[in-house]
Amino acid sequence: MQMENHLTTAIEIAREAGALLVQLFKSPMEITYKRRSDLVTEADRRSEALIVERLRRHFPQHAIVGEEGGGQQTDSDYCWYVDPLDGTTNFAHGFPVFCVTLGLAYCGEVVAGVVYDPTREELFTAEKGAGAYLNNERLHVSETADLARCLLATGFPPFATNHDLNIKFYFRFTELSHGIRRAGSAALDLCSVAAGRFDGFWELKLNPWDKAAGSLLVTEAGGLVTNLAGKPFNLLGDDIFASNGLVHEEMVQVFSEVLARWTR
Repeated sequence: MQMENHLTTAIEIAREAGALLVQLFKSPMEITYKRRSDLVTEADRRSEALIVERLRRHFPQHAIVGEEGGGQQTDSDYCWYVDPLDGTTNFAHGFPVFCVTLGLAYCGEVVAGVVYDPTREELFTAEKGAGAYLNNERLHVSETADLARCLLATGFPPFATNHDLNIKFYFRFTELSHGIRRAGSAALDLCSVAAGRFDGFWELKLNPWDKAAGSLLVTEAGGLVTNLAGKPFNLLGDDIFASNGLVHEEMVQVFSEVLARWTR
């Protein structure tokens, strides 16, 4: 019942923050830069302020880590990882692919997660051991077992220093698969793996708030999440590789071969 309360509350908060984003999406916005090519909008700050205030009210002892630095540190074993606007660059350019995402970790393991896409009204939810859902419909990863028939996704964070390596991965998988999409929201890409829309997704530099909820959605939908070497997933690590599980080993081998050539 306690975990159900966590998820129910997170859903309410995500919906409220999503409604705020839609409202601000239709209005002129102020854009600033945290660093070169890494922008932040008024919507990021206002959405995070709303989420953090609601989480503090409902779970005053929990730690909160937010992308814009508005969280709180505590000694609790529970920690919320919050991205108040995943897809900020899309949002700032009027491209309607963005979301709100909240993931709850207990002793470092993600146990509940919500990703809400307010422009499509798609609510992705998951609890550890209880499955993954889209608008209350059970999700399952794809059954594609041949890389040549896969649709994949990746991302290129604006502040990452390893774009050249990822371009090598991108080119190689473009040759081997049906194609690769780069939509600009890692949380939604992970949801698309969980929903069977994508067969695999990888990214080389992601913060924990980008991947907490999405990683749980993939595993609860029957998929597999590791690092690019196929080793156990680390929420606090940099890279992430999520797939339907059926093409995981084959894709890990491709990562290995490209990396070996890169480091010669």
